[in-house]
Amino acid sequence: MEINRHRAAPVSSDLPLISNQDVWMNIALIKQYHENMPRPQAEKIVETALARLDLAHIADKRNPSLTNEERFCVMLLRACMVQDAIVMIDRPFKIIPHLKNSNFIFQTLKNIDDLYATCYIYDYKWMAEKYGEI
Repeated sequence: MEINRHRAAPVSSDLPLISNQDVWMNIALIKQYHENMPRPQAEKIVETALARLDLAHIADKRNPSLTNEERFCVMLLRACMVQDAIVMIDRPFKIIPHLKNSNFIFQTLKNIDDLYATCYIYDYKWMAEKYGEI
């Protein structure tokens, strides 16, 4: 992991969205900061990514206005903005506690699987039943 630390892209409740920034800015900041990408270009990338998850309508919302599912998706898209991202999802059911199983998580990952290099999900053993047969 030390070799690839610049590709590390965590999704965790311990790394929340910036509450005083809109959704699009939370996601675009990665491209702007890491790649020195101009705002209009970064904003276009974010608009396209949100649309892929049918979330274009939340671009101007802020963290407190989001549902748990929307928040998870925004955190995931933010992580996917890291170039050649190695997405590491830490206890997804802590972010979306009311989900009965992992279907939403895996479907979301599938819908944007070209935006990241690989993905790891870290969770406790006692949460295994929520993942079913993978």
